[in-house]
Amino acid sequence: MEHIRCLPNMLWADGSAIKNEVDIQQRVLLGPKTNDDLKPMESGKNSNKGKNKSKESKVEKKSKTSVVSEFDAPGSGYTINGVAEPTDSFEKIAILLRKLPFHKPGENFTMDGYPTSPLAMKLLEKHLSRTNKMVRTRFPPEPNGILHIGHAKAININFGYAKVNDGICFLRYDDTNPEKEEERFFKSIFEMVTWLGYKPYKVTHASDYFDELYEWALVLIRKGLAYVCHQRADEIKGFNPPPSPWRERPMPENFQLFQDMKCGKFAEGEATLRMKITLEEGKQDPVAYRVRYVPHPKSGNKWCIYPTYDFTHCLCDSIEDITHSLCTKEFQSRRSSYYWLCEAVETYIPVQWEYGRLNVSYTVVSKRKIAKLIDDKIVNDWDDPRLFTLPALRRRGFPSKAINEFCVRMGITGAQITVDPAMIEACVRDCLNAEAPRTMVVINPIRVFIENLSPDQPTFFQVPDFPVTPISPTHQIAFERIIYIERDDFKEKADKGYKRFALDQPVGLRYAGLVLTVTQVIEEKGSIVELRARCEDVNKAAKPKAFIHWVAKPIPIQVRQYERLFNHKNPEDKAEVPNGFLSDCNLNSLKIENALGDAYLESAKIFNQYQFERLGYFSVDPDSKPSQLVFNRTVSLKEDIGKN
Repeated sequence: MEHIRCLPNMLWADGSAIKNEVDIQQRVLLGPKTNDDLKPMESGKNSNKGKNKSKESKVEKKSKTSVVSEFDAPGSGYTINGVAEPTDSFEKIAILLRKLPFHKPGENFTMDGYPTSPLAMKLLEKHLSRTNKMVRTRFPPEPNGILHIGHAKAININFGYAKVNDGICFLRYDDTNPEKEEERFFKSIFEMVTWLGYKPYKVTHASDYFDELYEWALVLIRKGLAYVCHQRADEIKGFNPPPSPWRERPMPENFQLFQDMKCGKFAEGEATLRMKITLEEGKQDPVAYRVRYVPHPKSGNKWCIYPTYDFTHCLCDSIEDITHSLCTKEFQSRRSSYYWLCEAVETYIPVQWEYGRLNVSYTVVSKRKIAKLIDDKIVNDWDDPRLFTLPALRRRGFPSKAINEFCVRMGITGAQITVDPAMIEACVRDCLNAEAPRTMVVINPIRVFIENLSPDQPTFFQVPDFPVTPISPTHQIAFERIIYIERDDFKEKADKGYKRFALDQPVGLRYAGLVLTVTQVIEEKGSIVELRARCEDVNKAAKPKAFIHWVAKPIPIQVRQYERLFNHKNPEDKAEVPNGFLSDCNLNSLKIENALGDAYLESAKIFNQYQFERLGYFSVDPDSKPSQLVFNRTVSLKEDIGKN
């Protein structure tokens, strides 16, 4: 074995990288570990108890000396040689990013497929003199829609990798489709980047470089590497379109025709500029420029020709001296054209790296499909809390650090990952459990009149914001003879296993130190409208089976409870949903109810988050008014099996 290890051409895999990939794929297939998974295995025979103990002790000893580094079930975190997981979400991201096998600035030529011609090396040398070997990345979204959960991974990778290497990251808007771009999309993208905790080194636009891009298009034409084509868009779709009859037209003619395109002498669709290259995926001669008579949000009416992504992306990277062009796996087929184009126009060639997309089940993130949901009034807008756009998740109450934590737990791998929404919800619960103060809200109230309390002596209690924390901030709640409880917390006759309020079963009031006993049930038209009860000090009464929440002197609030927007795991899969994603919408995905909240909530601000005891985590919605606060249910509480 020692001889084999010393062989010069023998390559060895990175064990930690393999383990990380296996852990991620296992979690994707099987879901997060449960408490049952963590229990030790029980022996089927009593006679083996001693042997099992011996084995357990050996395993225990071994675990003390082994190095473990993994992201596991929600809330379990990870340890390295017994050191507790970092609490800061960026530190967790940093651990992942430091393990990535990316090249160091200046080592571009060591990457597969990177041009090593004398010209490429000379351009690289000039780049290094300009940047001093600093890591430079960019996040280049299109401002024709709102960022979604998959973009959160891209933001963390691009901004995070620059940050962990003391580099810089640009926020560059790929604004090459003026007909679809809106100012609100530009604004929202910037807000979401900063919301996730990152600050761009500089905000740029592809349109900032339109003049340089145009000059490079002329360079391609002069070199015979681009031509003006008159085939229609539908003629060149797919991977086997007919060759262009204009591919070999003379250079001077192409040069003049491209000038005519710029001067508005062709209608939309009548002419395009195409590059003479075949992509790795087999597509031949991708379009570099097309005619669009649409004012640009930034450059106005200066241009009527606009560059495509295939032409713009790599050249903007070059202009900004990007060292690591990080993108999702579907762009791998464009890597060779990326390198080819930069070298063809004789500019610095960055290195492209790809990683797997992050997808979530039971949703759609396509801009076109979300726009259709909005147009058909299935959702209200791009920030509707049932969507998985970043503004929608913020509005629903997802903390930014929970989204970053989710990205960490998913890891960085070349494989595409599709996960259940429960995985991101678990991250949200972990975060809110530590940060969302507790309060009491009754969604479906019954009025309770306590007969043996004086009406002239209202009482106030100081209750903890975080009851399980030894030293917690507190807030004041009122208590008087009229209180409200959840309708589900009362039954006239207690079933077997039922522990809450009933005619023959007293119940405790949380924080009040009192036990209630029913004396009368008042009904109107077959529905209970009020309970009459007497109270007794909890230290003097028989111990109740349960304690319930309640409110006194409440304020009216509105509560919006959300369920999954789609019924099937893959609403875009024709095999699963033959009639299309619109037919799969859950018509009961939003439930709006009027509720009663503790007066403590009066001071709540937009996006403040709370745990409504026994109900779930909620966030203040921007629709709130001084006369009525609106709360969105962020996530439910963890399921507590068997609790009645």
